[in-house]
Amino acid sequence: MTGYAAPVRDIRFLLCDLLDVSQQLPGADLSSDIIDPILEAAATFSREVISPLNRSGDEAGCSMPAPGEVRTPAGFREAYQQYCEAGWTSMGCATEDGGQDMPFVLHGLVAEIFSGANMAWTSYPGMSNAAYICLAANGDAQQRKLYLPRIASGQWAGTMCLTEPHAGTDLGLLRTRAVPNMNGSFDLTGTKIFISGGEQDLTENIVHLVLARLPDAPSGTKGISLFVVPKFLHDDDGHLLERNPVTCGSIEHKMGIRANSTCTMNFDGARGWLVGEAGKGLAAMFVMMNHARLGVGISALGQMQAAYQKALAYAEERRQGRAGAGGLGAGPDAIIRHADVRRMLLVQKAYVEGSRALIAWASLQHDLAHRGDAEAGERLALVTPIVKAFVSDCAVECTSLAIQVFGGHGFIRETGVEQHLRDARIIPLYEGANGIQAMDLLGRKVLMDGGERLRLLARDIAGFIEQESGSEQLRPLLSELGSAAKTLDMVTRQIAKSAASDPDLVGSVAVPYLRLCGHVCLAWMWARMAAVGHAKAGSEDPVYADKIATARFYFACLLPEVRSLAVQIEAGSAPVIAVALSHSNH
Repeated sequence: MTGYAAPVRDIRFLLCDLLDVSQQLPGADLSSDIIDPILEAAATFSREVISPLNRSGDEAGCSMPAPGEVRTPAGFREAYQQYCEAGWTSMGCATEDGGQDMPFVLHGLVAEIFSGANMAWTSYPGMSNAAYICLAANGDAQQRKLYLPRIASGQWAGTMCLTEPHAGTDLGLLRTRAVPNMNGSFDLTGTKIFISGGEQDLTENIVHLVLARLPDAPSGTKGISLFVVPKFLHDDDGHLLERNPVTCGSIEHKMGIRANSTCTMNFDGARGWLVGEAGKGLAAMFVMMNHARLGVGISALGQMQAAYQKALAYAEERRQGRAGAGGLGAGPDAIIRHADVRRMLLVQKAYVEGSRALIAWASLQHDLAHRGDAEAGERLALVTPIVKAFVSDCAVECTSLAIQVFGGHGFIRETGVEQHLRDARIIPLYEGANGIQAMDLLGRKVLMDGGERLRLLARDIAGFIEQESGSEQLRPLLSELGSAAKTLDMVTRQIAKSAASDPDLVGSVAVPYLRLCGHVCLAWMWARMAAVGHAKAGSEDPVYADKIATARFYFACLLPEVRSLAVQIEAGSAPVIAVALSHSNH
């Protein structure tokens, strides 16, 4: 079984060659002298500490040795302690909280390395970082002072408690109640399900961020407030007191990420404190959710990368049959010489490296937005559902292709590749299922603002095409990129024209629309990477020629899907709505 190797060279290419982050983010020390040791340290930690726990953690899963007590697999706690001691938990946190204040464009790519090595383990600190982001944006001075340094150090963890047994996507249905006390606190009662890291043995305390209703709150989402509910109560200096009545009722036995505890959490009059304003909890929580959506896109990328590595190594070693005109000698050839195997590997490679470029660019927009760049914030809002949904769909497709490269050997656990598909399969479901992401993109991010955000992206792409118009080598790619962008504009106009009179249209075409947007974004990234490759013509570093060749594959074999997606969208809602679907008919 091939061990995980961090894609350090490709990350360096993105940070230094494609995005030139040291120039884009002046004042942030992102020179190679800073970036290189961080990436190498992350690669070492992932390879030596958490990757060896990936299979054993999956096989053991989490357990409940006593009611309400969750035990993570062997080695997880020790690895977490090493992670904290090395300062990884504080990488993206503010210096006033004891953090390193590293830009998200670097922090996110380091997170990919850890997720590729062990997604279930990485999900614990990943969720805590999302809780840190939420409290930093919405907490009052006392809450920030109390919670942020302890989450940044890894001493305390954080969770996100939204879903209830009867209320998933439709959070307006939630029933958890928060009753005010005389001292300004609240007692929360209700049940939350599917809570990642809701109980674990890694940290001394867990800070739950919980959506609930006040007694006089109106129905629907406008009546939801956000509360911070610690596992252990504490004094004003953070010293732990008695156990709060919030407990794990059960852990889910899951298809994948089995080593990450997914809990049913029972709040039985648990003491909590309001975060932000009453009735505005959903807006506060969306700060965390949008950050988490970028994070799970990064997790999807990690699974694609890890599965691709295994498939590539296996294809180089496994010998079967003759590879046509490329066959060597009389004996069987390595299957990497077979054209169809090469096709499957190249699909994975093109989606992996294209997705990594898109995520790095989106992460840079995150950093620029935090520096006051309003247009960067609009770009980020547009591409966040694309990063979450398109990349996670690609992860399911690519990890399945990795198994296909192995043939029957991929279906058994011994090779380790099937775990990546099982782990990746959750990502299209959580932090807002991909169908919801698609409707958010089309309904809210495109139609609601009259297409302004989409036009901003279109101007970016048109500007790149104009900038590179003199390049003879890039001309075929630029032509196809321009055509794909025009197709996106055409179907967007068509939807905008028809949506008002067809209430089923957005729901019917949103998923192919998001995928079309994803292809346009990846085509732009691949054309940009090819431009860098041509600019470095003659370099002895093979990465530049490799980018050009892979870009050509993407444009020739994957981007043409935009034409079939456009046909699906043009068909409108009628094919979806016309068929009578009823269990009684079967």
